Amino acid sequence: MPFQIIRNDITKVHADVIVNTANPKPQIGSGTDSAVYAAAGADALLAARREIGEIAPGQAAVTPAFSLPANYIIHTVGPAWLDGQHGEQEILRACYANSLALAAELEAESIAFPLIATGVYGFPKDAALDIALSEIGKFLLTHEMQVILVVLGKKAFALSEQLMGSVEAYLDEHQVQALEQAEYADGRRLAEARRRRAALLSAQDVPPPGMPRNAALPLKQLLSDTGDNFQQRLFRLIDERGLDDVTVYKKANIDRKVFSSIRCKKDYKPAKKTAVALAVALELSMQEMTGLLACAGIALSPGDKFDLIISYCVQNGIYDIFRINALLFEYGQPTLGA
Repeated sequence: MPFQIIRNDITKVHADVIVNTANPKPQIGSGTDSAVYAAAGADALLAARREIGEIAPGQAAVTPAFSLPANYIIHTVGPAWLDGQHGEQEILRACYANSLALAAELEAESIAFPLIATGVYGFPKDAALDIALSEIGKFLLTHEMQVILVVLGKKAFALSEQLMGSVEAYLDEHQVQALEQAEYADGRRLAEARRRRAALLSAQDVPPPGMPRNAALPLKQLLSDTGDNFQQRLFRLIDERGLDDVTVYKKANIDRKVFSSIRCKKDYKPAKKTAVALAVALELSMQEMTGLLACAGIALSPGDKFDLIISYCVQNGIYDIFRINALLFEYGQPTLGA
């Protein structure tokens, strides 16, 4: 998928470009900078870095990657957090924008970022994440590149307290409801099974009122009247909203080749996270999303954490897939896209 969040050491990530949160001067700093020098080969990288000279905050420069599993290292200098009133947000945005632009100039197919400026520079992690997602999302709307946000540990990643509190309350409420409903599930399942069996026997043996028994609809016709398949419903929704394919697959965090396969295969059966991603890209209501997923034989469960997070986002008008993925990542759930 075009955008991923992973837990790893960035010096071990295989990508065309690795981004380093660099010291402004050509010397080895701490944190990510120190780790990158150690993994790349400190002497060779420092010599290349000296050829560049000083880098201003927000700017980016490139060196070879030497011993790293990459072709290039892009060095960018993040802002030291003071109070948020000294242009820190603008500098951090420039770090991502300039690094991505330089990667595009290098014709890179993939780039891996740390969460810039959240270590010794002290940028608040939730605000830094919001800026990273915003700038990466903006870039991917007009470029084809795999962008990986690499988080080393649990403490390096944080969502806003307001969002987390709201989601926690939503999950608690609905999981309690699911537990209460489970107490009576066995009886309901038995009744539902009996109802379905009766309906099946009725469909097979009992014609509609006024129709002779031997004139009941054949099974082939019954199956042909089930409505749209997933592909048909998806592209009808796209047309109804006046959207084009590129906009949809980019907003869904789906690779162009995967989307082309959906377009070409009438019997395409999507994975759940792919189907949900497309529903998010189309900004469907809960009812519309449920209908689209049903065409693929997929349903959202009131007791599943992934499903509850998706429901929360849709009900609260959160359709930015990168922010939804950050939320899913925080809860250890699969992220959306393909």
